[in-house]
Amino acid sequence: MSQSKDVLVFCEQRDGILQKVSLELLGEGRKLADTLGQNLVALLPGSGVENLCSTLIAHGADEVIHVDHPYLGDYMNEPYTKAMTAVLREGNYEIVLIGATAIGRDLAPRVAARVKTGLTADCTSLEIDGETRQLLMTRPAFGGNILATIICPEHRPQMASIRPGVMLAPVQDNTRKGIIRSFDANLKESDKNVIILETVRAAKKTKDITEAKILISGGRGTGKEGFAVLENVAQLLGGQVSASRAAVDEGFAPKDRQVGQTGKTVRPQLYMACGISGAIQHLAGMEESELIIAVNKNASAPIFDVADVGIVGDMHKILPKLITRLEAIANE
Repeated sequence: MSQSKDVLVFCEQRDGILQKVSLELLGEGRKLADTLGQNLVALLPGSGVENLCSTLIAHGADEVIHVDHPYLGDYMNEPYTKAMTAVLREGNYEIVLIGATAIGRDLAPRVAARVKTGLTADCTSLEIDGETRQLLMTRPAFGGNILATIICPEHRPQMASIRPGVMLAPVQDNTRKGIIRSFDANLKESDKNVIILETVRAAKKTKDITEAKILISGGRGTGKEGFAVLENVAQLLGGQVSASRAAVDEGFAPKDRQVGQTGKTVRPQLYMACGISGAIQHLAGMEESELIIAVNKNASAPIFDVADVGIVGDMHKILPKLITRLEAIANE
């Protein structure tokens, strides 16, 4: 432990396209590394993706470790696990961050088991303890009813996975300089424990809500019919519809529309919360939005504590008037 150093971020790419969560983690990793006085290292596995290395340096990495191999083109858990484990054993890192994506959720626990350390999954906050210099990893627990801060005092690296959208991506700085080095993970044919016969991608009807600039969100109080009204408002504003967990549980909206600790974290330019009381689990997923407008009949609803504009009233009466006004503006 006394010899561990530097912060490493696993940078995920798919089909040669860098995933946004990787840039978000570089921003957070930069803060942690600066606090500790250490370097920020980006790990980039893949096949023929060396062109992405400069982007990682421009977003904060001091060093990029590029593991290039045909077996790393498409994600397979064993080759990726072996490659990342080899890098961690060579570098003896202090902190390792990985995105809590479908790939990250599969990869992180496998790597943690190989290097014999702990893993705190789905973190919402990371910071360095000023006295012990340990990583304080905060995540929701007990169904999102509390926030638990977890430490890993006896093992290194300290590993954490973070959901997409939780952290802010840094501004790209193309003047930054860094080191790019190749790493041979010594992958063999026997490491391919599965064979990918075909990759089938489902066509997305709508964009991911984490990418939306405008979100019109509904809760249990919206009702199933009310979500049709929200769709109308979202269409007129060029946004998308999202929902609270209560609305998803009621079947008013699909799971991929859910905002909150057990859903997705969003940072749109406009977040309009309709019929949402504002439980702490929901607020954690949207309180960083640039402009929050809340519509609720209950004047003491917690949602008004974070709202920039609060409207006390029945959304079923207010939204139709908003739609009429928006349509009039569109027709001017």
